[in-house]
Amino acid sequence: MLLPVVNVILFCVYATVCLCRGQGTINLPKSSSVPAVLAFGDSFLDTGNNNYITTLGKANFLPYGKDFMGGKPTGRFSNGKNIADFFGVKEYLPAYLDPSLQVNDLLTGVSFASGGSGYDPLTNNISLAISPLDQLNLFKQYIGNLTTMVGEEAVMNIMNNSVFIVCVSTNDLIISLPARSLQDDVLTYDRMLVNLTLSFVQQLYELGARRIGVFSAPPVGCFPAERTLFGGVLRKCVQKENEASQLYNSMLKEQLPLLGSSLPQSKIAFVDFYNPLISVINNPQQYGLDVIDRGCCGTGLLEVVFLCNRLSPTCLDDSKFFFWDSIHLTEIGCNIFVNQTLPGLVNSLL
Repeated sequence: MLLPVVNVILFCVYATVCLCRGQGTINLPKSSSVPAVLAFGDSFLDTGNNNYITTLGKANFLPYGKDFMGGKPTGRFSNGKNIADFFGVKEYLPAYLDPSLQVNDLLTGVSFASGGSGYDPLTNNISLAISPLDQLNLFKQYIGNLTTMVGEEAVMNIMNNSVFIVCVSTNDLIISLPARSLQDDVLTYDRMLVNLTLSFVQQLYELGARRIGVFSAPPVGCFPAERTLFGGVLRKCVQKENEASQLYNSMLKEQLPLLGSSLPQSKIAFVDFYNPLISVINNPQQYGLDVIDRGCCGTGLLEVVFLCNRLSPTCLDDSKFFFWDSIHLTEIGCNIFVNQTLPGLVNSLL
């Protein structure tokens, strides 16, 4: 019983993941072939939507954002840019709920993601995040607004040629799987998550998306907070949690192509979010990093969201840390991941 209770309590201290570095910044091609990038998911891709909803999962205060545009906290769960920014076709990907959005922002892409979101309804009940289904409703609103501004033909071009990225599942595996462990085993739960993932992708397709990259689950057992809580005295990666991620990933990787083959004119890609992170964690020096088992903020053991605040000391050089807080990656970490992933995604979708 301890694992479900502690994980649910822990969620009240943090909202899920955001990961983000590497050898120079890579973005999707800035060309007419990719007019926009549209992001759906959790705090890996949330660029500030949670600022405008009632939830504990916020990051719109320092030291979050200390390296973003002159030290401006924007709601990104990082010291700077996050994954959504590096996947975009412009310098950064704005949040859809940002009231200062301009027409050009809508034309070139926004993020609908919400820190704490999950496929499992229980996850969103706990986190008070914008659920994936509610993100689809925001997307419908986006399509309507854009159609009014630029017309149906321009909107059809955006839908057909833009890249859609989807990153959910992590909160489900950290929060809801333990909470449901009395009624569901890991296989049953992961199978349910895969079905919910496929359903979401199909609904996105029905709304006009054609190029869709679907993230797998990351190695959640290696997040610093999970190491601290469940990794023993040595704070090792929590194998059971990583195995749950791997099982979900293997089933999703098998099922996504089958779904894609049933959706005419679609290109649906599996984005490996697990092995690139494990590679960094196992070989940090190869990527110019020194610290992979704790965050830069505070002690790096548990500080996240409101525990990582103006009173929290930060490490001297966050470019040497993979994690910014005890859950989310630094901007450097995000860039490393995207540098490993983007070339394959481009080949799959473009």
